[in-house]
Amino acid sequence: MKIVNVKDMGIAAVENLLKKPAFDQVELNPRIREANKQLFGEDLTAAQIVDRIVGEVRRDGDAAVIKYTKLIDRTEFTPEEFLVTEAEYEAAYEEADPEVVASLKKAAENVRQYHQEQKPNSWMTYRDHGSILGQSVIPLDRVGIYVPGGTAAYPSSVIMNAMPAVVAGVREIIMMVPPKNGKINPYVLVAAKEAGVSKIFKIGGAQAIAAMAFGTETIPRVDKITGPGNIFVTLAKKAVYGHCDIDMLAGPSEILIVADKTADPAYTAADMLSQAEHDMLASSIVITDSAELAGKVAEEAEKQLKKLPREEITRASLDRNGLIIVTEDIMQAVELANVSAPEHMEILTEQPFQLLPYVRHAGAVFLGAYSPEPLGDYFAGPNHVLPTGGTARYYSVLNVETFMKRTSIISYTQAQLDAVSDDVIRLAEAEGLQAHANAVRLRKL
Repeated sequence: MKIVNVKDMGIAAVENLLKKPAFDQVELNPRIREANKQLFGEDLTAAQIVDRIVGEVRRDGDAAVIKYTKLIDRTEFTPEEFLVTEAEYEAAYEEADPEVVASLKKAAENVRQYHQEQKPNSWMTYRDHGSILGQSVIPLDRVGIYVPGGTAAYPSSVIMNAMPAVVAGVREIIMMVPPKNGKINPYVLVAAKEAGVSKIFKIGGAQAIAAMAFGTETIPRVDKITGPGNIFVTLAKKAVYGHCDIDMLAGPSEILIVADKTADPAYTAADMLSQAEHDMLASSIVITDSAELAGKVAEEAEKQLKKLPREEITRASLDRNGLIIVTEDIMQAVELANVSAPEHMEILTEQPFQLLPYVRHAGAVFLGAYSPEPLGDYFAGPNHVLPTGGTARYYSVLNVETFMKRTSIISYTQAQLDAVSDDVIRLAEAEGLQAHANAVRLRKL
């Protein structure tokens, strides 16, 4: 983990450190690339692999899904076995710890209540001469959510993706989860049941995304796909965009902490590590106006790191993307935070709310020492599916409106149309569209 000082490096050089590579430019781990070479019989990039899988699923449907589930996940399913059964749900509840289930239910209710406040309303207004203008807000018919599985299980991602769709009024929610040894983690199944997921298919990777986008003999086509995944899932979402909608192109997890001298070094280091343990590509940054705090955080991170079960992954993440920046003042720290546009931003300062108006680019903001990022990941209520890789400059957090669309409503009386018809005709003719003009001219009084 590096410690740098703005005074020594200059602001431009520090800003360059905060710039992130495009998600599709990240090179595959050599071990993964070699494994893929063995699987596919040739050395392919991630994009080439995804293009092949997506193309075959679009063309061959279930047969291609079966082929790649067997090849990549080492799991053989018939189309009838893709779908999670009621017996599997019942077994999940029996296997799950009741206290964890109780916590999942509390989290789901918090997320539901928070997203209920976001729900937009349809509206209509009456104008002169009886004309009516309005907007109808309509939920999507069917959406697909992707939940990572395999080496890890994320029931929190189930709740965060499904609950806003439920609140929006989506009729059917399809979920894809890669199996591990042919099974899905029981807490993932419990979370899906509690959150209102309609159907779960035991399919992962690019083949799952393609199956939802195009539909197969067994899997219904969806209107939108949401949810995080690895590079193959993300590239597949990019490939199918246009055939259906997607939420965003998510990259590795990030945290950026703005801290002053009052911040607790142990808290600050712990919060850095909470993201670094995700994977080796995760980013953990502290920006502070206190050189003393910078040194203490680095020391504390090393101390805590040695106690973590995922020490190897976490250390690799910090070595690659761990950074502590010392600024000239706290406002410079906030400006650099905006340059980074992080997924998660914590403000650990004496008066955190005073800095909030100056935050322009962040997926979620956590204010104060007792609002750590994991609180948002699991329980508080706001969604944890957030823009990464600097895309918080233009992407929003997953929300209820993600699962809705807007339709305009227009109704004019004959008198109101006549009052504006000359303007409409004039504008249509200026664009050379005579049929447009005639459609209005015929209706003139």
